[in-house]
Amino acid sequence: MAVAVVEPFANLTERKHKEPEDFRPPPDVITTPCDPWPRPYYLEDGLRKVHPYHFTYNTYCKERWRGRELLDIFATEFRDRPQTYYKDAIEQGKVTINGTRVASVNHIVKNGDVISHTLHRHEPPVTAQPVGIVHEDNDMIVINKPAGVPVHPAGRYKFNSIIEIMRAERSHAWNPLPCNRLDRLTSGIMFIGKHPRAAEKISMQIQERNVKKEYVARVIGEFPAEDVVCDQPVMQISPKLGLNRARASGKDARTVFKRLAYYPPVRSSKNQQKEQEDTRSEKQKIRDSKMEWKTKEGHSIVRCLPVTGRTHQLRVHLQFLGHPIANDPIYCNQRVFGPNLAAGDNLSDNDEDIISRLSKMGKSEVAEAMAYHDEMMEEYNKQKAEKMTGQLCEICDTPLYSDPGVHELGIYLHAKRYACDQGRWAYDTSLPDWALPPPGVDGPTEVTKDTDPLALADKLEHAEIGDCQGDSSSRHHKPQSFAEASKALWTMPG
Repeated sequence: MAVAVVEPFANLTERKHKEPEDFRPPPDVITTPCDPWPRPYYLEDGLRKVHPYHFTYNTYCKERWRGRELLDIFATEFRDRPQTYYKDAIEQGKVTINGTRVASVNHIVKNGDVISHTLHRHEPPVTAQPVGIVHEDNDMIVINKPAGVPVHPAGRYKFNSIIEIMRAERSHAWNPLPCNRLDRLTSGIMFIGKHPRAAEKISMQIQERNVKKEYVARVIGEFPAEDVVCDQPVMQISPKLGLNRARASGKDARTVFKRLAYYPPVRSSKNQQKEQEDTRSEKQKIRDSKMEWKTKEGHSIVRCLPVTGRTHQLRVHLQFLGHPIANDPIYCNQRVFGPNLAAGDNLSDNDEDIISRLSKMGKSEVAEAMAYHDEMMEEYNKQKAEKMTGQLCEICDTPLYSDPGVHELGIYLHAKRYACDQGRWAYDTSLPDWALPPPGVDGPTEVTKDTDPLALADKLEHAEIGDCQGDSSSRHHKPQSFAEASKALWTMPG
């Protein structure tokens, strides 16, 4: 028989009327005048720039920060500035807890704390290209987003974002509501709701996969002419760096690819060819012979239809197929991924090394995004990149960056078309300049019917990954490229 201890009734009554613990709300935090109007833009050298301004970041303690030292949080969670800057900022009172200066950098952060950081903010420049309007009605605006401009204020960007640029063009009170997401480096179709009801409607259509999407990409080498299906799962390796890779343990992902055009290297006249004779040393020739990407001359324009929508899915799948996007600063970077650019790699355990190498890009050295053959890219753009100049801001001593090179303002990936799967609406853009034929070369200036992979994508959208694998003979076929390897796993519908 169980025995339970019951408190006397008098004790229960006493507890019921017990005064609650004294709760003192945190003191007011600093809020700087950080909403200037008109916005502090100026245009220079084809770039939209922002005059530096003071700004205070305020954030509540995240769960993973509880019980950790203040400096450790800044050093590991934020990569905008070096650890020495954050140490000095804490000691000088630029970083506070609940509006109060802390005694040391080792201060332990607790649940409910408000962390404030006041700094002289330097936003990176973005392209001066305007936000294109594809369609506008009373409910929404369909825009052609320029490459290199983030959608939302985040990280080092606030006013140089799609939301703030559009607000500056219309009115301070207007609140644009993005309905779909594009990476900062990607250009193309985006939906902006004018009011919450319209934004919710189009957002639900996209989330429920009732919208067909088509992208175009420019990749290194000669992409296979046939339909290629890649169903490699995609896994996030580093949230801090935005790095994803093909991994069997990742989330299911599927993309259909179809080549629109292939442009081999432009062969010069005999006199120019003599000037371009191989002047490499034997050591350099041996080094280059180990770099598989150097054998992939020319470039291809590829139509991409994502059946699923994972972060960086197209960029990761194209890298896995051995044809990464030609100017991708992450996935086409041999100094990060090695001489074969991780083609066909979904098993290696070198993620920590890759994260370490990638974290150095753009800090102490130029990010070598130019690990490819591209006869149209001038030497200037191959060398120029956003990197530390060695100079300091006169006001805050922040290390200053150089202006980004043209190739850093975006990558060769464009969201070309969005369409309702029931045929009620469709919005399209022209091919971007980088997808057009090189000067003096014949090629498509618009997508063509014979390169449309939409029918295959429609059939695969409702199939489970792995359902359409071919027979043993096709699986054991030795492909010429990883793109063909992926294609060989499939028996084409019909």
